[in-house]
Parts: sequence; C-alpha cells; structure tokens
Amino acid sequence: MQEILIIDFGSQYTQLIARRVREFKVYSEIIPCTAPFAEIKKRKPAGIILSGGPSSVFDENAPTINIELFKLGIPVLGICYGMQLITHLLGGKVTKAEKREYGKAILKIDDFSDIFNEIPDETVVWMSHADKIIEMPHGFIRLAHTENSSYAAIADRNKKIYALQFHPEVVHTQEGKKILHNFVFKICGCSPTWDMHSFVEREIEYIRKTVGKYRVVCALSGGVDSTVTAVLVHKAVGDALTCIFVDNGVLRAEEREKVEETLRKNFHINLKVVDASERFLRKLKGVKDPERKRKIIGAEFIKIFEEEAKKIEGVKFLAQGTLYPDVIESVSFKGPSATIKSHHNVGGLLKRMKLKLIEPLRELFKDEVRDLGRELGIPDEILYRHPFPGPGLAIRCIGEVTRERLDMLRKADKIVLEEIKKSGWYKKVWQSFAVLLPVRTVGVMGDERTYEHVIAVRAVHSVDGMTADWVRLPYELLEKISNRIINEIKGVNRVVYDITSKPPGTIEWE
Repeated sequence: MQEILIIDFGSQYTQLIARRVREFKVYSEIIPCTAPFAEIKKRKPAGIILSGGPSSVFDENAPTINIELFKLGIPVLGICYGMQLITHLLGGKVTKAEKREYGKAILKIDDFSDIFNEIPDETVVWMSHADKIIEMPHGFIRLAHTENSSYAAIADRNKKIYALQFHPEVVHTQEGKKILHNFVFKICGCSPTWDMHSFVEREIEYIRKTVGKYRVVCALSGGVDSTVTAVLVHKAVGDALTCIFVDNGVLRAEEREKVEETLRKNFHINLKVVDASERFLRKLKGVKDPERKRKIIGAEFIKIFEEEAKKIEGVKFLAQGTLYPDVIESVSFKGPSATIKSHHNVGGLLKRMKLKLIEPLRELFKDEVRDLGRELGIPDEILYRHPFPGPGLAIRCIGEVTRERLDMLRKADKIVLEEIKKSGWYKKVWQSFAVLLPVRTVGVMGDERTYEHVIAVRAVHSVDGMTADWVRLPYELLEKISNRIINEIKGVNRVVYDITSKPPGTIEWE
C-alpha cells in the first residue's frame, strides 16, 4: 500500500496535512520527528512531508532529522519549519525575520512546473513564521516568493526535495489542496486507491489472523466509535465477539433500548446488558465535585466490565474504539498536554486481565469512522449521533446526582434533541444538550410564585471537539425548547442558553 509519511515537528496543523492527503484517497500517517531513521527507511513511503512547528532552527535542542533522509530518493516536502530545517541541514542560510509574517500573504509564482502546475500567477497563502530563508542550499531554485519572503517556495528537482514557507493544508491558502495534490500525484506518483472498502477488507483479515481461536470483548457505549468497532470486529470474528453494555443509570432517555435494537436486531451481535444503575447511584450519593464523579464512574465501570468479561471463557482480546487523533496525541513531538479533565476508558483492564488490545479505528479520523460505518451498513441515526461523555448525565447534572434530578435532566435533554431534530439543525451542529444547574430561581406560574430549577441549553459547532463555537440557533427554536421544558417538566421554571465558546469554556460544563 502506498503511503505518505508526515513527520511531525509539533505544528498545530499536522493533523490537517494527513486529512488533506487522505481526502485524495491516498493513505497518510503521522510519525514523531523522534522516530528512528531505520523505521522510515524500512517503510519505503511514496513521499515524506515535514510539518511545521513552533521551534526555530536556532533553538537549543531544536528538533531535527537524520540528513540521510534526503539521500533515499524519496520525494520530500517541507512546510514552514520543515522548509527552514531543510535549508539549514543542506547548507542554505536561515535568519530571524525583521518582522514576523503571520496571516494571509500574496504568493507570486515564478515556476509553474509540477508542484505549482495549474496554479494562478498570484494566490493567497497562509504564513506563520518568524525565521526566513536568505540563501538557498546548493542545487535549489526559487519557485515562488511573497513581498516579505524572497524564497516562499524552493526546490531541488534532481533530489526531489520541495519546500514551502506557507501552510498549504489550511483553508486560508486558496490553492492549498491543489498544491498538495500536485505533490502527492505529480511528484510522488501515488494512485488514489485507499478507501473504506479496501480498509474493511484489510482490517478484517488482520483481526482474524490476530484473534485466531480466542474470544474478544468490547465495551459498548452506544456511541459512533464503539458501535463501528463492534460491527467491524463482529464481521471479522462473528460469535467470538461479546459486547458488554453497562447501564450506569446516567444514560440519555431510551439509550439502552436503542443500543439493544441496533446491535441485536440489525447486526445479531452477542450483547450482554448489565443494569448497574443502582450501584452507580449509590457510589455517587453526596458527590458534587466533577472530577470525583468522573473517577467514580470510570473506576466502577472497569470493575463491572471486568466482572462480566471474566465470565466469558477464552477471552484474550479487548476491542476498543481508539481514534487516530488519540494515537497522535500520545506519541506527538509536542509531549504531554495539561490534564483538563480525566477521560473514561477501559485501559486499566489490559494489565489486570492480561488482555491484548485490538484498535481497528486507530488509523482513522472521526469523519473517516463515519465513512467506515456507512460501508458496514450502520444507520445514519447512529453514525451522526452527537458525542456523549462517558460519565453521561452525571456531569451535566451540576452538583449532587440524584434519581430525581437525573429524571428532570433526562426529560429536558430529550426535549432539546427532539426539537433540534425536528427543526433540521441536528446535523448542522456538533453537539446539543441540556444541563441541570444547582440553583433555583423565582418565577410565576399560574398566578403563583415558584422557586424552582434552571435548565441550561448548550449547542456548539466543532470539527474535532478541540475547539468549539456556540451555535446561533433561531430564536423560534429556542422559544419552542424553552416552552416545552417549562410546561412539561415539573420543577423547572427557567431556561437559559449558553453562549460560551471553547476556549475559554469547555463544551461540557463539568
């Protein structure tokens, strides 16, 4: 299989490069700049892209690569820091720019061969750099320039080395996709052969060989990732897979029933449903701190999952819906990030139960998981479900979690989703939900004074959940949601709308 390797130097845009290449139906993978040179050589990629990054080539301990990379005869494209590193390693001159170039710039093309084929004479590109090239390495020619960068694009065609000072992967670069397309197809000679059909065939064969005669367990949440994982693994090993769904008492309305119908009726998967709602609510009694809630729910889930998994003979593998962004974060050059909030997973089971991990989605982005789901015949109702946190309604029920407060929140959440679906907004937003606040407010209902609960409504736009903006829902829709919540849910007399973006807020309230 042809692949484009992307060597990551810590750019916030590195994932975008991989996504753009995959959009061309060519497989791409990100590896850290610390990856051994022998590994890169062994993989024999069709092309290599060096990402941007926050460092300067003049920094002490600046990230670098083995110069032997340029002797492999494999086409190389350096972007921003990648360009400066190529210049620095191959004998050109890099200097601190008199003024940092950040934002849009007009690129003027000097050479329309290969990488700039069919690109206009002048085009808008996105710059983000503090260093610049003042002298090209021997053998390089200038391909393009801007007002502030004499060498905005350079190349040594004999060695198949290309370098860009701007970021072609971002949407602000008008012809960015075409430039990357030219590199992948005209320079690297790739063919558009990577798609979900070929991915399914390859992954099924791999899972069968890996599992052999043993059994697999999968923790099912009902979300997109775990459902696609379960269906794909089931397609590979059939009844050797058992899915375990734990009803923790903090699920959305009718969640359990929908999961059972999807997995049992549509795909005939072995599904073990465990009603542990009372057990979870006992553990959460009196707990108000959000981190404690998350940890209690995560730890209890692992205990229950372990108890049920041990009842199945011959289990050697745990299937998990890890996605590619999670993998990238764990091996990225950028290093560990700050813990904003703990996440809910079953990773602790691996050592305790001596299980081996199967992660069939670890090469995929979220949109690709949905494409895979369609290939597997999973209905859109599941594939386009809004994300739902592992700790469930417990972290949307601000303060203490009680059955009464959960019932109130569950009804409000159901109304929000029903009205957003009816209005046609469901697929337009990343996530929408209700939050029960730990405050009461005065109101007037039926000529009587009330002192009741407050529901907050949240709806956000996002691509990957890393950043988000609040959605400008129509006033008529907000009015309908508010009226229904107040009229249909006893104990609620006020509805508010959250207009906070991420950052500074998070998508969830806890």
